[in-house]
Amino acid sequence: MPTRARVVWDQTFTKYDFGPTHPMSPVRLDLTARLCDAFGLFDHDDVELLNPALPDDDVLATVHDRDYIAGVRAASLDPDRADPRWGIGTEDDPAFRGMHDASARIAAGTRDVCELVWTGQTEHGVNFCGGLHHAMPGNASGFCIYNDIAVGIQWLLDHGAQRVAYVDVDVHHGDGVERIFWDDPRVLTVSIHESGRALFPGTGWATDIGGPDAIGAAVNVPLPPGVGDAAWLRAFHAAVIPVVKAFAPEVLVTQHGCDTHAQDPLAHLALSVDAQRAAAEALHALSHEICDGRWVALGGGGYEVVDVVPRTWAHLTAIAQHRPIAVTEAVPQDWRDYVRRVTGRSAPSRMGDRDPDAGPLWWRSWDLGYDPDDAVDRAIMGTRQAVFPLHGLDVWFD
Repeated sequence: MPTRARVVWDQTFTKYDFGPTHPMSPVRLDLTARLCDAFGLFDHDDVELLNPALPDDDVLATVHDRDYIAGVRAASLDPDRADPRWGIGTEDDPAFRGMHDASARIAAGTRDVCELVWTGQTEHGVNFCGGLHHAMPGNASGFCIYNDIAVGIQWLLDHGAQRVAYVDVDVHHGDGVERIFWDDPRVLTVSIHESGRALFPGTGWATDIGGPDAIGAAVNVPLPPGVGDAAWLRAFHAAVIPVVKAFAPEVLVTQHGCDTHAQDPLAHLALSVDAQRAAAEALHALSHEICDGRWVALGGGGYEVVDVVPRTWAHLTAIAQHRPIAVTEAVPQDWRDYVRRVTGRSAPSRMGDRDPDAGPLWWRSWDLGYDPDDAVDRAIMGTRQAVFPLHGLDVWFD
């Protein structure tokens, strides 16, 4: 019998560590895993933890240049040898000892869960250590050394998949994955993100729709700064879900960067954990609706490492097990005590942000009409006009 979910985790994944002052602190992974454990999410018979072995260079070379891999290896042995032409040794991607091994094992984890899902050995795969969507074929970028997402998707393509949909809900444009599959009609890349006018990497426009052999295979939904739960969910359901359904993928791969949160220090959207959880639930349901539940869910960005990342990714892990945790659920006290000991900070007391008396999350359906004076509606319409007709969809309605 296949397992319900395989989850990539081992404490050694905290070795992906750019240093004590870098915003991508490995404590976010430690706290996420410990919160999952506090809820018993690693204890079920139908859930298995996966600790992948170090892959050989051939695995990485399915999407990365071999000269780049050699450059990462050299910088891993001696950070002073970091070559800036590979994007290593920068403020965003400082070199550290063991960088190659730490990054390669993350890529192996995503590749392994893609294989397990594709071959039917598990229904869902989770790698909250992964989701490193900015890494390019020949250089590091945006805290990402190897693009584990692309490695996993390429494995699927190399083993018979003809249609893979990738959905990226990180606040930053999923530029690396888009670039790697820009001209491959077998891969639909969908990114809903804060506009590049305001945020790194400065790309991801609605008119960016794929290469000459894959027109319409790239979908971008750039949103203005300040967007909150209701407006973001309106855009997600109006511009993301319909095009993924129309593509009819055999596998759904999703990236759940939680830097869309109002407290994230590196971006300017204003979502709650509740909305991030709602997006994960919607994508999980979509996987069952369109591709027999073949779903690989990954982490990504997220730099509020106590209040946001652990709760959002614990929700993701629970949803992948079909054991969702209510946003009203109390956070286990032993986890809160651990957070205090390790970080000196107070941890959240509930698994959601919204006032429990405020009622359920609500957003206005696109079917209720388009408001040309609303910046979010204009962004949605820009995406729909650019790609919906290419997928046989009407611009105005699903």
